[in-house]
Amino acid sequence: MKLLVVGASYRTAPVATLEQLAVPPADLTRTLDRLVAQPYVAEAVLVSTCNRVEVYAAVTGFHGGLGDICAVLAEQAGALPATLAAHLYVHYDAAAVDHVFRVATGLDSMVVGEAQILGQLRDAYHSASGADSAGRLLHELMQQALRVGKRAHAETNIDRAGQSVVTAALDLAAGLLDGDLTGRPAMVVGAGAMGSLSVATLSRLGAGPLTVTNRGAARAVRLAESYGAAAVPMAELVDALTAVDIVVAATAATEPVLTRDVVTRALARRDPDRGPLVLLDLAVPRDVEEGVAALPGVEVIDIDRMAAILADGPAAADAAEVTRIVAGEVEAFLSWLRGADVAPTVAALRGRADDVVTAELRRLAQRRPDFTDDQRAEVARTVHRVVQRLLHQPTVRVRQLAAEPGGDQYAALLRELFDLEVPQTSPVDTVPDVMEAEIAVPADTTPPTGGAR
Repeated sequence: MKLLVVGASYRTAPVATLEQLAVPPADLTRTLDRLVAQPYVAEAVLVSTCNRVEVYAAVTGFHGGLGDICAVLAEQAGALPATLAAHLYVHYDAAAVDHVFRVATGLDSMVVGEAQILGQLRDAYHSASGADSAGRLLHELMQQALRVGKRAHAETNIDRAGQSVVTAALDLAAGLLDGDLTGRPAMVVGAGAMGSLSVATLSRLGAGPLTVTNRGAARAVRLAESYGAAAVPMAELVDALTAVDIVVAATAATEPVLTRDVVTRALARRDPDRGPLVLLDLAVPRDVEEGVAALPGVEVIDIDRMAAILADGPAAADAAEVTRIVAGEVEAFLSWLRGADVAPTVAALRGRADDVVTAELRRLAQRRPDFTDDQRAEVARTVHRVVQRLLHQPTVRVRQLAAEPGGDQYAALLRELFDLEVPQTSPVDTVPDVMEAEIAVPADTTPPTGGAR
């Protein structure tokens, strides 16, 4: 079984493509079921956030696994696999582990080091566990990724660069509003995780009065009460827009909430001397309709704009230290993985020894029927002890050697020497030390050999 990551992020795809690929929470279990129903996909975890959609999978073949995952993603996006290919990246085996750990530590985030991704990974893992799509390999990978993410934040100052996407977006908004949000009336559209974080951040920055609106009114009321804000019905969105300077939109809606019509009507009733109405669109799919940015008196900050501005993040030294941590943790995980790969071979060898001992004891019983039960038991114990002692050091040593780079050859040699049959549940690619690459044609791709992205 090998690890494969296939995905798209703000680095490789525009918001429009991420919107196509995004999997709403209500569809998550169904999509996971479709993934593990594919011939070459044994386990799957799906991460779908505002700036990335990724599948982490345990596959029984590189080519087959890649084709299966791309087919599901293409179906989700309503596009042809070849059309999506330009925006997808592929990480295989060691590079897959490295990528997941980089994501967990925030090194791959738009705002380097942001901690929100840890919660998003945890949610994705819990969803996969609930859907029974994560098996032994992905359970171990995700648990280690979450631990590595926590370690990076505990042992370094990556958090200095790792302000949340919300904080970074509000910093950009402040630059459009004389550099200070204190006393600026603001509204948050959406009461989920991102909406809650937005309300908390606006409150900490001194913005106010604060307003919260959400399709589910009760949830908006609860969130507003927690921060001394006001909750308004979604039906009163136009009226609410006329009284604020900043709007953070972070819903899970599949269609834009802040449409051109809604914003135009609000602008017509808003005092033009107040300055621009700043709309922060942190949702995927987008909450702000595309044409809104062209309206006079409006500034839209969306994921695309943030990616361009935040491309060169601060705290390079902290990022370098986290990179060092990730490198060590990747090697530790790969050592565990190599050790786990040799386990079936060791079990097969011990099974072969048990079969030989059983056959010989049966033959002895036929040739020496005069042995008493106690004598037969003593002979059996002695033979088993001899075999166990003979096998102990070789099996311990082969586990140690297997944990080293290139250690898979020792398990193969053991199988060859003792003519062992280690059953495979599905065909496994005999791919060499594969690293990573972008894909060009998902249905017919040679395993990558390293170096690309």
